[in-house]
This record gives sequence, C-alpha cells and structure tokens, in this order.
Amino acid sequence: MCRHLAYLGPPIPLSRLLFEPAHCLEHQSWAPADMRGGGTVNADGFGIGWFPSQAKTPLRYRRERPLWTDADLPALAAATSSGAILAAVRSATVGMPVTEAAVAPFLHERWLFSHNGKVTGWPDSIAGLAAVLPTRDLLTLDAPTDSALLWALVRRHLRSGAPPGDALRAVVAEVRAEAPGSRLNLLLTDGETVAATVHGHALSVLQSPDSVLVSSEPLFPSPAWHAVAEDSLLVATASTVDILALEGVSS
Repeated sequence: MCRHLAYLGPPIPLSRLLFEPAHCLEHQSWAPADMRGGGTVNADGFGIGWFPSQAKTPLRYRRERPLWTDADLPALAAATSSGAILAAVRSATVGMPVTEAAVAPFLHERWLFSHNGKVTGWPDSIAGLAAVLPTRDLLTLDAPTDSALLWALVRRHLRSGAPPGDALRAVVAEVRAEAPGSRLNLLLTDGETVAATVHGHALSVLQSPDSVLVSSEPLFPSPAWHAVAEDSLLVATASTVDILALEGVSS
C-alpha cells in the first residue's frame, strides 16, 4: 500500500507536510503505521505536486527512489510554499514497474491524482473496462500499472463534465464491479477542491476554519484528526468538508 495526502489553505512550506511533523510523509515512507495491504515500507518512489501562487496549473517533483534518500528535497521543501498540495509515497505492487512515471501524483492540466491500493486480478480483471477508453488514452498511459489506468478512467469522467467527487465515485463503482476486493483509495485535486475515496484502507481529515488536510495516516497526535469511515467519499475545499457514502459500493 502507498501513502498520500492533500492540503488546501493558506500557503505553507512543503516541509510542513513532508518532513516536520512527527509522522510526516517522510516518516510514513519508512515507518508506516498501517500496511494492511501488504509490504513493510513505501520505498518505491515519491512525488509532490503543488500549485504556485495564483497559478492554475501545478508543478510536480517525482523520483523512483525512497523519499528519505533525496538529500536535496528538505531544503527545496522548506523554501517552497503553496496553498494547494498533493503528495504520495509508493509501495509498488509485486510485478509492477518501479519507475518515476509510475509514481503519484499523476498530472493532467490542472488535476493531480493519487491511488493508494491495488486492483485485484490486474490486468485481466479490468481489461473489459479499459476497453471503454479512447485508444489514445491507452497508448499514452503514464505507466503499465493499475494506478495509471485508474487515472485514465477518472479523466474520462472529468472530461464528460463530472465533478471530481462524482468522477471518483463512478470509477470506484466500475472497478469494484469488475474486480471485487480491490483497494480503491483515490485522491484528486484541482487546487480548489479535494476529493477522496476510502475503500479498503484508511484516511483521516484535519479541518480548521481556513484549511483542510487529508492524509492516509495522521501526521501528528491530535484529537482534531477524524477518521473517515470505510466506503466514504470526501469532498472538501479550504473551508468546507463533506463526507458522503460511496453509494452502490460494498466491501
């Protein structure tokens, strides 16, 4: 299983999420608290996407190596601030490539996307579902992985005009129908809204009057963190959090 997080609010240094808290993303990469999907560490790459001030499109920094091995990143993260951030560390499913292109966040136009989990029976289980995608989308997948295909399916719904939460909900339902038992914890942001699903793993949310932070695991001990229930859809802005049922989805 991977770990991911997203933040919306007043600009903060990237280091506030990646390095400073007791259970920051860097700590989660080598000492995760909950690896229920298998594995022991998240050492198969990491990525950070962030929106510069006033920008409508994000920047991205990804590597295929463990986050804790990047000697330049702490200084870069301390000097870079943003009010919209999505970051992830990867634990690759056995048989899938360990390459930079396979690491979240995936990026398209203003969207950043991450997947924590796996599609059971990959790739045969959802070959039929992949066939609904335009040929060009299949030929230009970021990597031959389940996460990259999920991202292509999400983009299909976004292009049709679906709001981010509806796009994630639709993909979870589609994949769950074809590949029961899949772990489909999806995270999506356009810098203004964060949408996330909880299906097969954990997610916690920390809300203040002007910010929201969602994370696979809380970054520090505090009663202000709230666990999001299994089979839920979270849709948030910097000032609002809505948690809805993933209708039609069951574990």
